[in-house]
Amino acid sequence: MEKFKEKIHLSFPEFHGTELAHVMAAMEEGQIATHGRFITGFEQGLSDRFEAAHVVAINSGTSAIHLALHLLGVGPGDEVLCQSFTFIASTNPILYQGARPILIDSERKTWNICPDILEETIKKRLLLGKKPKAIVVVNLFGMPADWLRIREISQKYQIPVIEDAAEAVGSRIDRQYAGTFGDLGIFSFNGNKIITTGSGGALLTDSRFLAKKARYLSTQAKLDYPHYEHSELGFNYKMNNISAGIGLAQLASLEDRIQKRRAIFQRYQQSLEELPGISFLKEPDGYFSNRWLTTMLIDPLKTGFSARELMCAFEDQLIESRLLWKPMHLQPLYKNTPFFGRGVSSELFSQGICLPSSTALTADDMDRILEVIFLLHKESLRLSDKMS
Repeated sequence: MEKFKEKIHLSFPEFHGTELAHVMAAMEEGQIATHGRFITGFEQGLSDRFEAAHVVAINSGTSAIHLALHLLGVGPGDEVLCQSFTFIASTNPILYQGARPILIDSERKTWNICPDILEETIKKRLLLGKKPKAIVVVNLFGMPADWLRIREISQKYQIPVIEDAAEAVGSRIDRQYAGTFGDLGIFSFNGNKIITTGSGGALLTDSRFLAKKARYLSTQAKLDYPHYEHSELGFNYKMNNISAGIGLAQLASLEDRIQKRRAIFQRYQQSLEELPGISFLKEPDGYFSNRWLTTMLIDPLKTGFSARELMCAFEDQLIESRLLWKPMHLQPLYKNTPFFGRGVSSELFSQGICLPSSTALTADDMDRILEVIFLLHKESLRLSDKMS
């Protein structure tokens, strides 16, 4: 196979709009910190686009989760139920608050938190006299969780939900957008996300009180005095005006980016799903995923090669890929953390891979990616025939 010199990235940022003009305007106006018209404009743009009552721009998705936990009063000794199959930024903020994560396995329908295990776990904790303080649910790779069931459980047991929609900006179930299902929702605008501010995030809520409190806490909890006055612990979590300017420009192209990512997913699916042992996560009825990353499961007993072997083959051809998230209950940091599950997330981790999904991916790039997969499949068949 021909060796290439140009790398194909997993998820590369694109800048084609007014990002530079906004950055220059912020600099010329001297508004480069945590005040400025682009922050206000970005927050309003997000609110309008996703029909969220209140949006607070934050400096990262991780900070937004930490702030959400703080707003819900999570503290030392509390227990927080959290999806195990996720990036560590979903769980670490629980530790920041001195609380204890209780990790929950995934379901196969969405790969997100399993409602059945979630409710079973709540019942078990209640029998021990330990009512969970909050639930953290993640919409992985752009696919919304089973929010109908999750909201029913949340309301039944009166436990608030933080919705980690870091990877699901623009995804929805029917007409409701990801980020608005939880009592508090968060977005991430990290450099590899579907739209980016470089580093940034947002906190979404229907509560005017929580939004006001979030703004206050995210700017070091400074009271409205003529001098610097502080009566409680705050954080330096507000997004800066330059980042917000980039985000405002990116937001204008979100729909186009979603359609491109979905088209990339469709080509992968149409090209590969007939191969034995290859499968893709499909949208349940009424679901719409932004397909931030195309993910694929590989059954090595049927394909003759594993996800890890495919990743190595990609690396040899300067193609960036990534294994699915290693569940938190398998991470050394969380080895002593309670986990309730049936092995779904472990199986997904062992078989899954994220394929290059940048909006700038060309037809030639995809041909190059697919060729690696087809050649590996062909080689595995040849070895299988030889051994038999």
